[in-house]
Amino acid sequence: MPVPSVEARAKEAHKKKALYGTDVDLESYESEAKPHEKVQDAEELPSVVKKAALDVGVKLDKESSGAYVQMDQTPVIAKSLYDGVEIMDMASALKKYDYLQDYWWKLVAPDADKYTADVAQSPPAGYFIRAKKGMKTVFPVKSCLYLGSTNLNQRVHNVIIAEKGSELHVITGCTTPAHVQRGLHVGVSEFFIQKNAKISFTMIHSWGKEVEVRPRTGITIAEGGSLSNNYICLRPVKTLQTFPTATLAGRGAVASFNTVIYSSMGNIDVGSNVNLNAPDTSAESISRVVSVGGEVIARGRMTGTVPGARAHLECVGLLLSEKGRIYSIPELDGRSKDLDMSHEAAVGRISEEELEYLMARGLSSEEATSVIVRGFLDVEIKGLPEELKQEIRNITQREDLKGA
Repeated sequence: MPVPSVEARAKEAHKKKALYGTDVDLESYESEAKPHEKVQDAEELPSVVKKAALDVGVKLDKESSGAYVQMDQTPVIAKSLYDGVEIMDMASALKKYDYLQDYWWKLVAPDADKYTADVAQSPPAGYFIRAKKGMKTVFPVKSCLYLGSTNLNQRVHNVIIAEKGSELHVITGCTTPAHVQRGLHVGVSEFFIQKNAKISFTMIHSWGKEVEVRPRTGITIAEGGSLSNNYICLRPVKTLQTFPTATLAGRGAVASFNTVIYSSMGNIDVGSNVNLNAPDTSAESISRVVSVGGEVIARGRMTGTVPGARAHLECVGLLLSEKGRIYSIPELDGRSKDLDMSHEAAVGRISEEELEYLMARGLSSEEATSVIVRGFLDVEIKGLPEELKQEIRNITQREDLKGA
């Protein structure tokens, strides 16, 4: 058998990387974390934690339905401000409610990969959030997962349940302070959206240049239920790999995924996977990617298994540097007649006409590029409270987003 050429081996290695992502050596990270003191109120948190939370749009104030903050592996605060919303650390919730065994590891398999297996073998940490039947929140539940120790493997397993007819908004900021030079975050999340319930879930990541991130998410949506899932990553990260899977299990279930990425380095592999398994279900996945460095793999997969399912994938990227790369992988899998499934993907550069227009009005080339980039990343996200929309808008309109 002939030996494959160097070029052929390189192409095969890249193909595997695109399919399976960059590997992480778990053994190179510390598994034990120093415990932190719990607090009764967010105002008692260390200033460095409050600042880190604020940097990712999580203002820990009373205009919320409650708060959860985890420092390394310690849940330092888990507090609800409304009777209709329950917020607990996961270990306490498992002890209190026997029924949680019916939800624990049901949407994400503990042996799905080595990252989920690592979380499954560790003591429970993370949040349990439940919106009780008929409860409709106005303010979001705010949570912050804070990785404050260098070289730590932070393991998290979250469960969110929106009971029948409820409406729940959650904003989660995952972040590290400037002094953390290296770390790993592995987060498993399971969402259970019951009949006619709604969840909007916004995750904002702000990591260090040597931090590796591996979220693993499973979602099930019952009849008439809906999910708006929003993911924002605008800060440098070494490697990131996430591919949440949503199953639309009941008639009329709806899922929407919105992703905003600004890449300046590293390897970012993001996307969403939706199974439309019931009549009259619909889903959309919209990604906006700007790369001034590093590699971004933007995936989207929609599988329609019943007549009448509707799905749309859209990934649009701006490539502003020779140091960057955007690799779009849209997949549509139709397995029934009478489907309506579509996709759109485009990678390009800023038009000279737009630059010239803004520069003619007194902006420098760099200022004009920043204005265009921020406008490109300002994706309209439906179904969120106005306060949360503004917080997201503030993040995506940062002044330091500039082209190369």
